[in-house]
Amino acid sequence: MLQLKSQSCLAQDWKKIQVADGFRTEYVQYVRFSGDIRLGIFNNEFSLPGGIKKHAGLCDVTLHNVTVDDNCCIENVHNYIANYEIGKYSFIENVDSILTEGGTTFGNGVEVAVLNEAGGREVAINDKLSSQLAYIIALYRYRPVLINRLKEIIATYSQVQASEVGKIGNYVSIVNTGNIKNVRIGDYSTLSGVSRLQNGSINSNKLAPAYIGDGVIGEDFIISSGSHVVDGAILNRCFVGQACKLGHNYSASDSLFFANCQGENGEACAIFAGPFTVTHHKSTLLIAGMFSFMNAGSGSNQSNHMYKLGPVHQGILERGSKTASDSYILWPAKVGAFSLVMGHHVSNADTSDFPFSYLVDQNGTGYLIPGANLRSAGTVRDAQKWLKRDERKDEHKLDSINYKLLTPYTVQKMFRGLQILNELKSQSDIDHSEVYIYQNINIKQSSLNNGIRYYETAIRKFLGSVLVEKLTDNHFSNNEDIRNILKPDTKNGMGEWVDVSGLIVPKNILDKLLDDIESGRIDSLDAINDRFAAMHRDYTTYEWSWTYNKILEYYNLTGNITVKDIIYMVQTWKDSVTELDRMIYEDAKKEFSSSSMIGFGIDGNNDELKQDFEQVRGNFDAHPFVAAVLQHIEEKTNLADKLIDRLKPLA
Repeated sequence: MLQLKSQSCLAQDWKKIQVADGFRTEYVQYVRFSGDIRLGIFNNEFSLPGGIKKHAGLCDVTLHNVTVDDNCCIENVHNYIANYEIGKYSFIENVDSILTEGGTTFGNGVEVAVLNEAGGREVAINDKLSSQLAYIIALYRYRPVLINRLKEIIATYSQVQASEVGKIGNYVSIVNTGNIKNVRIGDYSTLSGVSRLQNGSINSNKLAPAYIGDGVIGEDFIISSGSHVVDGAILNRCFVGQACKLGHNYSASDSLFFANCQGENGEACAIFAGPFTVTHHKSTLLIAGMFSFMNAGSGSNQSNHMYKLGPVHQGILERGSKTASDSYILWPAKVGAFSLVMGHHVSNADTSDFPFSYLVDQNGTGYLIPGANLRSAGTVRDAQKWLKRDERKDEHKLDSINYKLLTPYTVQKMFRGLQILNELKSQSDIDHSEVYIYQNINIKQSSLNNGIRYYETAIRKFLGSVLVEKLTDNHFSNNEDIRNILKPDTKNGMGEWVDVSGLIVPKNILDKLLDDIESGRIDSLDAINDRFAAMHRDYTTYEWSWTYNKILEYYNLTGNITVKDIIYMVQTWKDSVTELDRMIYEDAKKEFSSSSMIGFGIDGNNDELKQDFEQVRGNFDAHPFVAAVLQHIEEKTNLADKLIDRLKPLA
């Protein structure tokens, strides 16, 4: 005590200060103590950028009811640290204040008015919130018993988190930061230049550290492991999922961002940003919408009110959708999976039965081009990059994500879309119309005919792909062997499929989980997320059950499939794969057309223009994507031929 006093330390009651064995006073200077204080040892040094070293210890800080674990360095706290437990090897320097006041749940239980600004779809955020759970809470309001049970489960969890003492984990760095109030900070977090944080959790860990950077303001939030929130981002009542990146003055309120989302420059209000929702532009507003695997173009905008009863409308862009620059959609609307939206749309269209389509504006009129994205090189490139860009390092991944383009979910919609197009085509043969209207959207006859071809080709490709995969690695010597291999292990998977914000699953399997929650058989967040993860792991089993029955239906077969049937389907698959890949090849070639060379070879002749283009963009045939398409054709052709060669002797 006398030594600390000689080093300009003060205490309201020295008896309330406890120190660890091996504690040394020499690195504790200019400190004011009050309340209950526990101090560890200060033996190590911190190496800082520029080669500076600082010894662990306390200097120029006021501590009230604080525990400081071993080997921390805390310096230059302008106001004070109050009611916190600080983990070992943490570095805190040049901050205004860090305090916990009153009982707080650190953001758990905060209700986010997602999708509908006027309320009705609130999601109570929590440390364990997955995109799947949030999807159910936000959208399944027609099951009030389920929603009430989920609210109770989250409320119970949130109360367990409640405390009057905040926690700063081990190996945390907090420097040049403003005020932090009622924030729980996980291990290995870095907070640098943060402006203000209040009522939240930063769920960082060693494998997936979180980083909160300059100028960030957050209130009523949860930030998950591996996420970076930097450069003046503003969050108000938001959940940020794993490995998200928000920055460059991005502003978000009442919004949910799940795994691998990116937001820069623009604004979000009441959005449900499922996995891989990306927006980069200052002029882009996302409001009252649900998205996933989405890329928002510059100037994309939506309206969620009609100047009548306020902002009460919502919209859904199903997985993989894109918006072109300056696109506009008047909610309510629903856009099918992997679709491209271009232009101004005010017709409240529902194109959900037409995946892989273009929704375009021509002179103020909305037109649908069904299936056009199936031939797009961009669609295939997107599918290839998502898995590669999954930056989640946490051993425990909150969101279950299926990356496939063609699944029972999208293919069932193709079946429905195909039926609608054929019905419209039958009508066109009667009245000879050039344009048809479906769900407030126009479809030209030429687009209708192409759409039928695209969907039929894609359906045959999917059915064949799953069939070939099933047979390729199995041994068979007769029809009976093949039938036994093909017979599904379960009936689960038949019927309707749904996309639960990244998780592709049969609806009846999902309903079983929801029934178990309602009945109380499932009563914890961990148990719910474990069930979602199990559904994800069993996708292949469910997929085959659905596909097998669709094969019988599509090819008009009974359960007694023969070798000849298989050979025909494999050949059909090979032709379909080749046809779609050739379309994609031709689409990619457009990027190497003469019009794409405009602006190259400045001040040169035509030969120099081409040389300049090739130096920058490369040669078409040598382009990695083009080479991959050609390789895919070759691999699938060889796979089909080898399987057919195995089958022919049995025919």
